[in-house]
Formats: sequence, structure tokens, C-alpha cells
Amino acid sequence: MAIDTPAATVTAITTHPSLAEQAQASGTAFILAVFTTLSGKPCAKLVPVQAVDQLAEDGVGFAGYAAGMIGQQPRDPDLMAFPDPATFTPIPFVRPGLAMVHCTPHVEGKPWPFAPRVILQRTLARAAERGYTVNVGAEIEYFLVERTSRGLAPADVADVSLQPCYDARDVTRMYDHLAEVSQAMNSLGWGNYASDHEDANGQFEQNFDYADALTTADRVITARYLLSVIAEKRGMKATFMPKPFTDRTGSGMHMHLSLWSDDRPLFPDATDPRGLGLSPTAYSFLAGMLDHACALQGVIAPTVNSYKRIGATNTTSGATWSPRHATYGGNDRTHYLRVPDPHRVELRGADGSANPYLAMAAAIAAGLDGIKRELDPGAPGERQGDMLPMTLVHAMDALESDPVLTSALDIAGPGVAAYFADRKREEFFAWHNTVSDWEIEHYLTAF
Repeated sequence: MAIDTPAATVTAITTHPSLAEQAQASGTAFILAVFTTLSGKPCAKLVPVQAVDQLAEDGVGFAGYAAGMIGQQPRDPDLMAFPDPATFTPIPFVRPGLAMVHCTPHVEGKPWPFAPRVILQRTLARAAERGYTVNVGAEIEYFLVERTSRGLAPADVADVSLQPCYDARDVTRMYDHLAEVSQAMNSLGWGNYASDHEDANGQFEQNFDYADALTTADRVITARYLLSVIAEKRGMKATFMPKPFTDRTGSGMHMHLSLWSDDRPLFPDATDPRGLGLSPTAYSFLAGMLDHACALQGVIAPTVNSYKRIGATNTTSGATWSPRHATYGGNDRTHYLRVPDPHRVELRGADGSANPYLAMAAAIAAGLDGIKRELDPGAPGERQGDMLPMTLVHAMDALESDPVLTSALDIAGPGVAAYFADRKREEFFAWHNTVSDWEIEHYLTAF
């Protein structure tokens, strides 16, 4: 559930071997050139190693509209995805000779403002202008499920206890899957340090070390891909859907954020009179996230299903582990912002459907606004906090009325925030216009 090791600085590597050099050294035969849409969909083309120089120099082209939520129409020019050699990742455990590289989308020679990776890159550049480096650790919760004649069910038929969290037997039965994922992460240098059964039947989490924000966002996308394909090898589905079961805990994507300057952590302060060991900078940063929490939810909880998790009132285990108000406190998981130690702040409102690039960009923008305005969150646990939006459409209303968060999405070019909100409203009303089993059960013979 938590990343309990203090953060430490991450030194960025500014020079890397070329894509061709890395491919040759790793015995790569094919490269998945990946970019991510605003909805979080990973899109890729499979490039043979013989074309690696062409990939590096010219990128690889996509019809953006066909890819999905990336701000294009059928008439628009090709979206060209240019690989970032620093992200080259051999993944022979998926297929022998296969590697992945994350790409930054361009259109007509310019970074595409609707591309989530571009948005985060611009956000981090803005932070760097103010002297800040942002490190992030991400917790990826997910379910291993299968479809049965009775509907969706945990893939492990023996995983049925009312409080399965940390159960050694449930973990052991999924040993092969968890071990393969752990070994894959460690072979990539991510530092997987724990794998556990989470609070709901069929729910798991595998923690890996924090890094700079862009690296962590890339790794979240890679991890979701790896978890999915490794699960499929054993006939299971890995789902990051926030709330696949009505009566069980949902899946979050908790983010642990910290600010640094010249390899110096800016959050710890041993003289803190409020008792959390935080600096005024840290308090203003978390106050910014609290101040923008309702709008922030539109980005970090971006689906209809997200609000089944946030609005949950009970689960079979007895707790939802999901905040309903924008509050903060110490090592207390009932808060929107938890401070497990003075080095970092944990944002608990994000869920498994969040696009990691957008989620980090929005959270960082909110926190930096708090620093700019020197906001004060009050004493830990003192403020009731705004109630978080109850539905996706309420979250979009909050997002569009928040100039800081809309500017965060529009940082690389105008129109992104409005496009995102419009598409998410369409998603909400498509769901709203669908007659559900609940309605049939409650209304069929009620009148």
C-alpha cells in the first residue's frame, strides 16, 4: 500500500548511447515505439532493428485520429513519434529480442501540445526554471481477473476471504505471476522491493523505486503493459480499472512527490512546529494541491468508474482507502494527502485509470501554485477540506473553472483542457444514457 523508504535525489543522465547502439548491445530484433494518448492508451508500431536509424532520425508516423484521444481529426497531418533513447527498455521476457522505447509525438516538426508526455516535459521545464527538480514514486494497484459465466471474478478462485490484504497464502498462489513481474522490473533496474496482496480479493501491488517525474511516468506506462502481457500468459486479465467490483476496494495510483534543488531535498525541516518535519515550502506545495483538489480530480481520476471508487461508502473488508475530502495529515491513510515522512507527500486521490503524465503534470502545477501564493494548509488534520467531486461531470466542471489546472493542460498549446473536458463529458453521458442492470432491477415492476 505504501512506499515507506525516504526519498533521495535522482541524478539525471544527460547523455545516452544511441538507439542503434543500445539495440545492438541488447540483441534486440524489434522495437515497440510507444506513445500515450490523453486517455492513457499506449499506442505503438513494431519497428525492425534494421530500421532503427530511420526510427531515430525520422520518427515513426501515426494517423493521430485513429489512435484515439490525441486531439486530431482525420484530415490532420501525421503524428510523428520520435524516440527518447534514454527510455530504451529491452523486454525479452515478453518476447525474445523485443524492446520498447517511449516516444515524444510531433506534428509538422513541433512537439504536439495534446501529447501527455509533452505536457509533463513542459511542466518539468517550468519547474526547473524556478530551481526545482521533481521526484515521484508511483504505486500501481491492479486486479487479476477472469470472465466467467457469472461475470467478472478474481482469477484465483480460492481468493475469497473477507480481509485478504497481505494474506501469505493468497500471495503464494500467485507466486509465479508476482515473481515474473518482480524479476522483470529488477532486470530493468527499477528496484522492485515488495509485492503484496491488496485489500480486495484479486487485487495486487508491486512497488518499485521512485525516480524523476518523467522517468516514473514512463515506467508506469511500461509497467501496465508488462503486467497485462505477463498476466495474459497465464490466462488472466490485469485490470487497472478503478472499481471493477461494487463491494470491494478500488485501485489507486498513489503518487509520492518531493521537490529538490541542487541535489538538496526541500521538504524536510526538523524545526517544523506542526510536528510533521516539513518545511514552509512543503506546506505551501501540499496546500496548493488541496486548494486545487476538485479540479485535480478531473485529471487524476478521469473516468466514470473513478467516482464509484471515490464515492464508495463501504466494502467487504470494512474500508474504502479512498479519500472523500481534500484533507491532509501525517501517517494517516484516510487523508487526501498523507505525509508518511518529511521527504515526501503522498497524493491518494489518483486511481488506476489516471494517465501518469497528466496526473503528475497537474499535481505539480497545483503544488507550485501553492508555493507561488505562499498558501498555508493549516494544522494537520484540522481543516475539513472540500468534498471531492461525486461524478466525472462534476470533476470536469471543477477542472474547467480552475485557471491553474487548465493552464497546466494547455502548457504546450491552447485547447487541450477544453478538448479533454469535452471528451470526458461525452464519456459520462454515453454511460449515463446506457440502461443498466441496476435500473432494470429497481424500476421494471416498481410502478
